[in-house]
Amino acid sequence: MTTLGTPLSPSATRVMLLGSGELGKEVLIALQRLGVETIAVDRYDHAPGQQVAHHARTITMSDPAQLKALIEAERPHLVVPEIEAIATPVLQALEAAGVVRVIPTARAARLTMDREGIRRLAAETLGLPTSPYKFCDSLEELQAAIDAGIGYPCIVKPVMSSSGKGQSKIDGPADVKTAWDYAMSGGRVGPGRIIVEGFIDFDYEITQLTVRALGADGQIQTHFCDPIGHVQVSGDYVESWQPHPMTATALAESRRIAKAVTDDLGMGHDGQPSGLGLFGVELFVKGDQVWFSEVSPRPHDTGMVTMITQWQNEFELHARAILGLPVSTALKSPGASAVIYGGVDAQGIVFDGVDEAMSVPNSEIRLFGKPESFVKRRMGVALVHDADVEVARTQAKQAAALVKPRAR
Repeated sequence: MTTLGTPLSPSATRVMLLGSGELGKEVLIALQRLGVETIAVDRYDHAPGQQVAHHARTITMSDPAQLKALIEAERPHLVVPEIEAIATPVLQALEAAGVVRVIPTARAARLTMDREGIRRLAAETLGLPTSPYKFCDSLEELQAAIDAGIGYPCIVKPVMSSSGKGQSKIDGPADVKTAWDYAMSGGRVGPGRIIVEGFIDFDYEITQLTVRALGADGQIQTHFCDPIGHVQVSGDYVESWQPHPMTATALAESRRIAKAVTDDLGMGHDGQPSGLGLFGVELFVKGDQVWFSEVSPRPHDTGMVTMITQWQNEFELHARAILGLPVSTALKSPGASAVIYGGVDAQGIVFDGVDEAMSVPNSEIRLFGKPESFVKRRMGVALVHDADVEVARTQAKQAAALVKPRAR
């Protein structure tokens, strides 16, 4: 039986989010609806999640001393990583000492904080199909890996980056140095290691949202949402829709791969299958063939579409699962999402055209409240539901285009 307390009282169930952007904000809202006391942590003040949490804290989460001091001072029941740039050895040590429970596990947070850990787990430990790849520490190693079999075209990514930063496609020898330099500038912790991947000629890519939650018998069960199709530009999502049509064989293989990865990431430091929560598993699909790409042990940006398509969106699923509550991945309606970009480099921007955007049939607009805008920074999302996914996609892009961010 799950027991939940009252916020701001001695009985409170306290949850700390490490990372409080637009995804973390929605998780915090879902937790607050269940009476959870929330602590929003980010690297800058007034992050979206900090605007709705009971407590806001600003630290450098990759600094082990700062992270350890904050967790020991706040003593949350659960720590929920919402970004990758975290001092994960601290989380592992605190979890092993019984100080806190990390979602889904501290081991999962460590493995998924960089592309090397999760790719080696998927391909080398679990034997799952992936693109051919090599890890490189220099421009010379990158060129040698391409010449030795990766070939052209190929994709280069920093092992530690997010939202497509530092990612590019190499079509021929003339692009190699440019791609290397771009990867070095886009890494989350500065210059470092990269992964170069052979190009897969896929038909489409999906996100398979996968939930590990407790069943009525107290055992962990795996649930799957309908597949989410998406378009990415330079590794950053620009639109998504649900459900994406797939063959029965491809869908079954996608879920087999997703379960294998999440089962492994759900293993705790003691070797027990204790990890709960929602995972975003990215996959490439061609016909009936499926390849593993990446996994995030948390809600996924492409999954924002579930705010209009599912009875319980990905954020509510995550909140329920980590608290030990029942979940349902039932689809409410087909639908689509489209990103609203900042368009300008400015602080405290304003948004024109929101009324026009919300006049698009079956539409919703979410503005994230980020204090600073960049030209290509995600500042909001348009959501549309419709029985026809293609209609929803068209109208979501229309609604997003009607929102006009500008400097004051």
